[in-house]
Amino acid sequence: MRFLCDVHISFKFVRFLNSIGFETVHVNNILDGFHSKDALIARYADEFGLIIISKDIDFKNDFFIKGSPKKLIKVSLGNMPNQEFQDIFLHEIEKIKSISQSESFIIEVDPSGWTYIILKN
Repeated sequence: MRFLCDVHISFKFVRFLNSIGFETVHVNNILDGFHSKDALIARYADEFGLIIISKDIDFKNDFFIKGSPKKLIKVSLGNMPNQEFQDIFLHEIEKIKSISQSESFIIEVDPSGWTYIILKN
């Protein structure tokens, strides 16, 4: 799996994903950095087969309205320590891996748990 972390996802989380074997980039290190428009980020992720990890509701809306980004993990957990977020993510990693092969999906994590929607297999 390959990830693109949006601006509000920490660099520490990017380093964590890289350390456990997942190629991960932060939006601040590509395109126009934190100035990049959502549509440009989505296009980039779609072109290179990256799963966007974001707290931005606009990506979720664009997923359903425009069909892009094609692969999205929407984080709706508010602010929490990095270690706690890493633990929550690791708990679901096998499920995320199995869904990551789908052509188009959204995964949302919020305080009530994980929601998985696959639009195309």
